[in-house]
Amino acid sequence: MKSSSTPAAAADERLVVEHAGLRRRLASMLYESLLLMGVLALVFLVPWLILGVAFELAPPGWLAWIHVIAALGLYFIWYWRRGGQTLAMQTWRLRIVEAHSGRPATLSQCLLRYLVAWPSVLCFGAGLLWALIDRERQFLHDRLAGTCIVLLPGKTGMPK
Repeated sequence: MKSSSTPAAAADERLVVEHAGLRRRLASMLYESLLLMGVLALVFLVPWLILGVAFELAPPGWLAWIHVIAALGLYFIWYWRRGGQTLAMQTWRLRIVEAHSGRPATLSQCLLRYLVAWPSVLCFGAGLLWALIDRERQFLHDRLAGTCIVLLPGKTGMPK
């Protein structure tokens, strides 16, 4: 069995982090939407059911939207800042980093990315379609926030 303790062998074993492909990022978003149903059930549906059933309160609809946007914002920003990955991104080996340095995204970048992602996705996916014309295939909200999504190296023997 050959040992890889020499510096030359260690250099050969280094894996390069690359920009994540568009299909992988879209698949991750689809999976994320499924996971978000559980997150929203816990942090949105349960409290509103308790308010309605226990206290017979029906807060206005605008407050419900603020609650949803704030809950999702806390979820995304917390995960992006904690390790650069949401639960779905961990499954697909994706991570959000600063576009130019590769370091973890800052809090302001995460907040901007989250806020700009709403119109990017809700305006008929225009910010997602932007990736088709972007020179690095980045989504518009990543381009505006100065972030990018990279593909993490897999374990040895794992398919890409």
